[in-house]
Amino acid sequence: MSSRAISIVLFFFVFLCCMSGCRNKKHSREKENIRDLAQIKDSGELVVLTLYSSTSYFNYRGQEMGFQYELSGQFAKSLGVTLRVEVARNVDELIHKLLSGEGDIIAYNLPITKEWKDSLLYCGEKIITHQVIVQQGGGKGKMLKDVTELIGQEVYVKPGRYYDRLVNLNNELGGGIQIHEVTNDSITTEDLITQVALGKIPYTVADNDLAKLNKTYYPNLNIDLSISFDQRSSWAVRKDCPELAAFANKWHKENVTSPAYTASMKRYFESSKMMPHSPILSLKEGKISHFDHLFKEYAKEIGWDWRMLASLAYTESNFDTTAVSWAGAKGLMQLMPATARAMGVPQGKEQNPRESVKAAIKYIMATDRSFNMIANKHERINFILASYNAGLGHIYDAMALAEKYGKDKYVWKENVETFILLKSNEEYFTDPVCKNGYYRGIETFNFVRDVTSRYENYKKKIKT
Repeated sequence: MSSRAISIVLFFFVFLCCMSGCRNKKHSREKENIRDLAQIKDSGELVVLTLYSSTSYFNYRGQEMGFQYELSGQFAKSLGVTLRVEVARNVDELIHKLLSGEGDIIAYNLPITKEWKDSLLYCGEKIITHQVIVQQGGGKGKMLKDVTELIGQEVYVKPGRYYDRLVNLNNELGGGIQIHEVTNDSITTEDLITQVALGKIPYTVADNDLAKLNKTYYPNLNIDLSISFDQRSSWAVRKDCPELAAFANKWHKENVTSPAYTASMKRYFESSKMMPHSPILSLKEGKISHFDHLFKEYAKEIGWDWRMLASLAYTESNFDTTAVSWAGAKGLMQLMPATARAMGVPQGKEQNPRESVKAAIKYIMATDRSFNMIANKHERINFILASYNAGLGHIYDAMALAEKYGKDKYVWKENVETFILLKSNEEYFTDPVCKNGYYRGIETFNFVRDVTSRYENYKKKIKT
């Protein structure tokens, strides 16, 4: 054989070896991308995919929270691995991230549909939801007990499946429901629920789990009237992760009776989010509370009027040192556990009034420095109060939105407060300028107004 022929044979041999090697490497990479149960345990980390919402995942006062988030933590613990959460912008992106290997499991109420049956294995947390009429239970309007009583009534809903269901129901009943489609993008379903609770509109529609959560904020709501068939929802994994799916199913069956699951259910869907309030201790003696001496002592460190500090404490705990909020905040000043530790509260002393006030002052001082770009001291206090309630990140998001939409990001009322309200709306909390996702902004909007208006009342009635 000539040297040229030998060279050609060697070339093809090397070429075939390279192609085989590339195929093996590609196959190896594909195998590496498959993370079923064994690979997840070996890696020591579970990557959970979810969406921001009041029922799934959000940040509250610097702490990750949400019902689906807590269940994810319980699931990760059962696997003996750490939890990492990745948030998608919508359901389509959620599924895309899962199928592309960016996460191991979807922890969200994903509707079970035929569309994804060839790509997903539904598993783990499974729930059944249905749409309900949200109305006042004993308000001025008529309380509906049957769908036929919707005829002649005004119902306000967002575009989409709630509106579609009402239109179909209206056709089934032969017409007569006065359906108001709320197309204002700044108004969410939760905003409409709030309007029902406040008596501004008579009825709206929501999924029963969302309605149940909001009932913990507004006990006067009635959510008993169902208007749709049941919709099954579930967590999901990729089709090529049968072991993970099987483990998730077994875990869920056992977990639903666990103390941890019961505590999470109670926290989000049963415990009242309302704090009872009482009047001034003694107007005649000029006393706001039993802790006035602490407010007077520590308010000097931050240059506040002690009555403002008293108003903050009242709004947080109603001066109850044993108070524990639904989110786990404790004591007179209602500090979250992580914040209390960071501010130097000794373990077990979270409900000690002096330790609570002292730690709150440290936190306020740190927050004040974070808003040193706001020159006006009185204006800065509004931002500090807002951050005390929501956490610094959400206030920075609202400031960024205010700037984007041409408002003054250094002024709270009618400027930044407008955008803290809008942070419960997907259009706004998914905006690139927002870094902290969903937030139920109406709480902070009301909180700042409550604290400042009560302070003005204290100033009129209580001398320094």
